Order: sequence, then C-alpha cells, then structure tokens
Amino acid sequence: MKPDANRDATSIQTTMKQAWEDAIARLTEAIELLPVDEPAAIPLHRARERIETLLRASDALESRYRSLLDAVPEAVTVHDRHGHILEANKTAESVYGYSLEHLRRLRIQDLNPALPDGYIPQLFDTFQVGRTETVETTNRHGDGHYFPIEAHSRMFLDGDDMRIIAVVRDISARYATERELRDSERHYRELLDAIDKGILVQARDGRVLSANAAAARMLGMSEAERAESQGISDWRFVDEHGQPLTPTTLPPNRALSERRVIDSTVIGISSPALGGYSWLSVAAVPQFREGEDGPFQVITMFSDVTALKLESVLFDEVQSLANIGGWHHEFCRDRMYGSRELYRLLDLPGETQLNRDNVYALFVPDDRERMRKSMDAARARNEAFDLELRVVTMSGQRRWLRVIGQPQMQRGIVESVIGTAQDITARKRQEEQLRRQALTDPLTGLSNRDALMRQLALAVDEAQPGSGPALLYVDLDRFKVINDLLGHAAGDGLLVAAAQRLRRAVGAETLLARFGGDEFMAMIAPCPGEHTSREMALRITEAFAEPFPHSGEEFSITASVGIAQYPQDGATIQQLINHADAAMFDAKRRGRNNWQAFTPALARKLTDRLLIETQLRRALDNQEFYLRYQPQVDLVSGKVTAAEALIRWRNRMLGELAPDLFISHAENTGDIVRIGAWVIREACRQLRAWRDAGIAVPRVAVNVSYRQFLSDNLPEVVASALHDHGLDGDALELEMTERVLVEDVPDTLEIFNAIKKLGVSLVIDDFGEGYSALNYLRRLPFDGLKISHHFMQGIPAMPTDTAICEAIIRIAQSLGMVVIAEGVELETQREFLVRQGTTLAQGYLFSRPIAPDELVDFVRLHGCAD
Repeated sequence: MKPDANRDATSIQTTMKQAWEDAIARLTEAIELLPVDEPAAIPLHRARERIETLLRASDALESRYRSLLDAVPEAVTVHDRHGHILEANKTAESVYGYSLEHLRRLRIQDLNPALPDGYIPQLFDTFQVGRTETVETTNRHGDGHYFPIEAHSRMFLDGDDMRIIAVVRDISARYATERELRDSERHYRELLDAIDKGILVQARDGRVLSANAAAARMLGMSEAERAESQGISDWRFVDEHGQPLTPTTLPPNRALSERRVIDSTVIGISSPALGGYSWLSVAAVPQFREGEDGPFQVITMFSDVTALKLESVLFDEVQSLANIGGWHHEFCRDRMYGSRELYRLLDLPGETQLNRDNVYALFVPDDRERMRKSMDAARARNEAFDLELRVVTMSGQRRWLRVIGQPQMQRGIVESVIGTAQDITARKRQEEQLRRQALTDPLTGLSNRDALMRQLALAVDEAQPGSGPALLYVDLDRFKVINDLLGHAAGDGLLVAAAQRLRRAVGAETLLARFGGDEFMAMIAPCPGEHTSREMALRITEAFAEPFPHSGEEFSITASVGIAQYPQDGATIQQLINHADAAMFDAKRRGRNNWQAFTPALARKLTDRLLIETQLRRALDNQEFYLRYQPQVDLVSGKVTAAEALIRWRNRMLGELAPDLFISHAENTGDIVRIGAWVIREACRQLRAWRDAGIAVPRVAVNVSYRQFLSDNLPEVVASALHDHGLDGDALELEMTERVLVEDVPDTLEIFNAIKKLGVSLVIDDFGEGYSALNYLRRLPFDGLKISHHFMQGIPAMPTDTAICEAIIRIAQSLGMVVIAEGVELETQREFLVRQGTTLAQGYLFSRPIAPDELVDFVRLHGCAD
C-alpha cells in the first residue's frame, strides 16, 4: 500500500475540491446571516460565484482528462518515482483485471514482479523528460497468469513532480502470430525436405536462395552450401543427346527470360561434387510480385532420371537378350514402329514398313480379333492390355507372343499405344505338356478323373436334343481280392492290362478315363441312342472273357458296367455319374460280369437311400432306436445262456424299419460307429438293470460292424460301457461278420487283443457266408463261431447244407471254439445240433426277439444257465 506521506495527485485534487465545497458552504451561511440589502453581502456573493465557477471548471477539466485517458485503446498508467500507480484508464482495468481503485493501491512491481525494487527510482534519475522508451516484457494479470506486452514509457512534469506515463499494448496475439509463422515456416521446410523431388529457388541473378534436401542430394550440395546463397556458374550442362547447353538455354533461365513455365526437360548436369553426369528431368516456374511485369525469382523442380537414362541406353540389348520386341502404334497416321527384336520375332525384312493391317495379318484368326478389340478398347477407353497370342511369322514359323499395350494420352486423347511383344513359345509348350500330364493317369496312360469331368461338362454344354453324352461306369469284379493276394505291383500290372483291353473295346474315338482305383469311365459324346451305349457295354464285358496271365498263372477278372445317358438319366454332371454308379452296383448285385442301364426303379432306390440316410443322421439324437433281445439257450437244459441285442428303428417319418433296410446305409455313411457305440452302452445298461432286478442273465451279445473296428476307439467304448454299469468283461460278447477279417489285419489283431484283455468274448457271426479263411481262425483270438441261419434252413433235408454245417462244427471243435447255431426253427434242426455236439442255439423255435420285460418272463420260465 502507498504511505500517507506520498499522497497522489488524485488525493490532493479530492482534498482541494472538498475545501472549495466547504468554502462555498461557509459563504452561503454568512450571506444568509446578513440582511438582504446589506452592502457587505455583495463581495460574499461574488466570492461564492467565483469559487463555484472554479469548481465547475475543475470538474470539466477532470472529465475531459478522464475521457481522453479512457479513449486510449492501450492500457495507460501514471507512476510516481516510487512506482505507485497514480492513474489508469479503462483499458488498463481490462488488461490487468483490476478496478481503478485497486490499481491505485498497486505499484509497477505488482504488475511486473521481475523488476528489482530500485529500478523505478533509478529510472527517474536517468530518464530525460520528453524522451520515450519502448521495451517488451511480461506483466501479470490479476488472476495470476503472465502475458507479453510492449510498453512505451515517457517522463513528464506534473507541477513540481516528475511522473512517468506508460502505454502498454498486449502483444499476445502478435506473439501467437509470430509463433505460428515460425511453425509454418518450419513445417514448410519439413514438407519440402520430405518431398523426393528436388526443389531449387533462385533469384533473378542466378543466386541459389534455397534448396530442399532432395535437391541438395541430387546436386551434391553440402549442408553448408545448401545454407549459403551461391551461384551455379561452375556447373556444366548438356541436353539429353549429350550436346552442351549454354546458361541462357537452361530451363530456369528460359523461364525468367520468356516469362512462362518450362515443362519437363531432360538435361545432364555435372558439378565438382558430382564428378560425372547425373540426368535430371527439369521443370521451371517463374515467380512474379503483384504489380511487377518481370519475375523476381524462379522455382525449379526436378527428378533424378539417371537410372531411366541408362535403361534407355541398354534397352535394345535387353530386348534382344530377353526375346522382347518393342512397338509403338500411332492412330492418326496408322503407322507402327518396331524395334529390331520385334522384326526378328516376326521374321520381317528390315525394310518392311509396319502398319496395323500387315501386322494383324500375322496373327491366327481368333487371336487377330482379340488383338483388334484390345487396341480399339485402348483407343476408346484408355485401357491397357496384356494378351497371349499366336502368330505365324513371315517365314511360316508358329510362335506364341505375350503382347502388352499401354495407351499414351496427349491433351486428353489417346494418340498412340506403346508396348512389347515377348516370345513365350517355349513356356507355352511346357505348359501344354504339364497340362497333358495333369489330365493323364500316370499308371495306365488314360485320361484321369479331372480330364473326364472337364470333357463331360463340355459335352453337356454342347449337347443337342436326342444326342447327349452317355457314361459307362466300369468296375473290375473281385480285383481287390487278387490285389491283396498278389501284391500291389502285380495289381498295377493287371490294371494296365485291363486298361488296354478297355481301350480296344471302346475304340480310339471314345474318351476313356481311369476314375479311381479299379474303376474306369467311358464317355460317348454325342451318343445317338441307347443301342450305342449298350453295344459298347457288351463289348466291354466280352473283352474280359479271357483270363489275365501273370507269372505263369492265369487270373479271371470280370467287369460290371453301369450306363447312364444325359439328360434322361441325369440333369447334372454329378447326377449322371451317381446314376451310372448306381447302375453298376445293380449289375454287381445281379451276379457281376454284366451291364445294367439306369432305370426309374434304380432312381427310386436312390431316392429311398437318400431319404433313409438323411433321417438316419438324426435318429440317434431323436432317440428313435431301441433294442430287442433274442435268448440263446442250452439245447439240453433249455436254460438261457445269453441274450443277443438286436437294434430296431422307429422313425417319425418312415415308421418302423427293419435292420436290413438301414444297417448297410449306416455303414456306408459312417453313422454306424455312433449307433454301434450306443448299442453297446444300452445293452450293458439293460444287463445291469436285469441283474439289479434279480434276473441273472449270464451275458449279452452285441453285433459289431467292421466300421467300428476301423474307427480305432472300439476298445475304449467297450471298456467305458462295462465300467459305467459295473460289469465284468465276461458279461459281454461281441459278434462280427467275416468282413472285419479282411479290412486291415494288423490293426484288427491289435484291437482284438485289446478287447480280449477286458475279458470280452469274440464270436464270428454268419460264418461261411463271406470271406472265410481258415488262416484267420488260426491267427485271431476268437472264442466261437455262429452258423448262419441260411445254412440251418436246409438242415437236415439238404445234404450240402448239412455237410457244410458238420464241417463248420468240426473245425470249431478242433480249434476249441464254441459253436452257436442261429435261425433254429424246427425240432429236427435242434436234434441235428445235439447229435453233432452243439448245444447252444437261438431261433424262433425258442423265442423271437422280444422286449426287455418279456425276456424277464422268459428267464423266469426257463431259468438261466450257471
């Protein structure tokens, strides 16, 4: 705060004004005490009027002073020699954030704390009246923030006192503008340095005013040279043909003298730093100041095209080495230019004048039209092209050329096309060879599956009514047996011999393909009628009448053939193949070594098969399967020795389906693996339920598909089912057909041993119907055989069936195996079995397959064997 000893002018003025007002009041009191007509009152009246006049003049003067002060747009403050603020205007209140009364209580150090305490008195001692001093510093706002200012200070006399008046301008905006300008200049410099194109700014006299980083790099300028202004008088220049250029012909000097933009021009430049020549593509732009006719500087932009220049020099040699010819066609003059290599590729005499017609005449007709259309599109729509075309050269040589064309535009119009032509004949020949190999079966030399599918698709597309392609699906009968017996090498030899017979049978005009394994496919396209395909099928079956010789022996291989013709036997390629396949399987079903044509009846079978397989996939999840149990009995005591679990299917759409209708489909689709695992678990669950109810059924028998053995997890499924229901291994018997024995013997033996370790019995079901081989009985750990019900039907009336059954029983007994007869329906059959020493059987003589609760009644009636 300001001490009382140093009252400012405002305080004095206020005191004086108060004194004048007090004097007026006392004069008024004195006048009022005197009589109205008292002569002594006249001087008093005059004195009061004089004082009032002075007071009004003082007020007017103060008002004008305040108005003038407040009219100044910058902050104005008046200070005494101690730095106290004596006066301030409205702008100062706004700039500093204080009221006038508050400012009058502050010193200059409160606004600029950086000033030392003795600064103002020292200033008063050295400052001259009438001299203005300008400084830039910072002041503090009332809210505490600092801002930059420009202060103009001047000393003046206020009566006998020295005062300083300070006019302060807030220069925050100017600082911000300057900062933005510096940032802009820095960004501009960074942008120029980031551009890979060289940029050089030169004054009218040739001095280099600035150069970006790319320009310095291309011109070999150091950082110091780049920063300094210098001329380029010691540099040498040549045109693109190597001829020297004078300074006046350089693009920047031409831009200055001609007062116009000079478009890209290729020049060579050499400087002491560069040594040799660098080649630049240069453009120059003159710069004008407003109101002046002549340019004051020129901006030159350039790119380093040294590599392109060298490539141009080497172009002809490279074309020759790479067998690539260059060409350029001008539309307006219909003139074509070609390199030496192009003339060589086309075997053209060197004096030949090229044009569109005589070059197009060398292309084969189809490719000539492709070339013509591509050139038209290039001209009309600025479209580039890349084609592989065939030509016949002037000397009659046939070549493949890869022709590339790129339109060239001038003033928005395609005026020409520039391109290349490369000899790709060798590559095309190699591709053709690889294509033939890709479409050929390497073993037989016939077409392969892919080749057949392509040709079949083409034949279907081109089919005319009444003459669509016909397919003959050929499968060799029992080839797998011979292949397993003789080995794969001999099997491959037989396949080659079979392919040769098929080729002779179908003729060279028919497409014959190996479709896979021992399956072949012949396609007749077009096929005029059914008689043609059937005659060919007959020739195929007759071709296999003679046996195949091998290692001094002869082997008979026959063929089953299925026929399907487009479109009546299949509207699509896959349908046609599927229906030919179905007809071939029907031929096998009818005894093999014959042919069958696809029929509506087969179509219905396929539809039924598809419907069954579709429903079969969801049957297990929909809980549509259930089990029936047929008891196995001891023929002597009549007691139950086991119960065979037999699966049944009640479908929500198809109703009740017998196992022979869906088991084969389940095996084909692989669904039998999940279904079979469910049967094992359900049979074990039921056995546990019987035993918990006091019904001591010794074991339960379950049929197992060969597919379950191929899945590798059958031992885990069996072990899990036994464990989950608390059963020992001897509570379960697995029955399987002889097909299991020939699928994969090493893996099968491993699975058998794993199951045997669990204590589970293994029995061959329907023994004698399939692939019976005594060798398997010797090697594999079976516990018993089941005599097929087909053999039991002929006992004892048919001697052959009786003899077969007797032989099976003797074999099993000699190997220590149990024999179980199934399909026993007559008492005479039971007596035959007893005489042969076979005491285990099942069949309608004892019980049909029955529900679990019915089996409980059967056991209670007949009892269980120990």
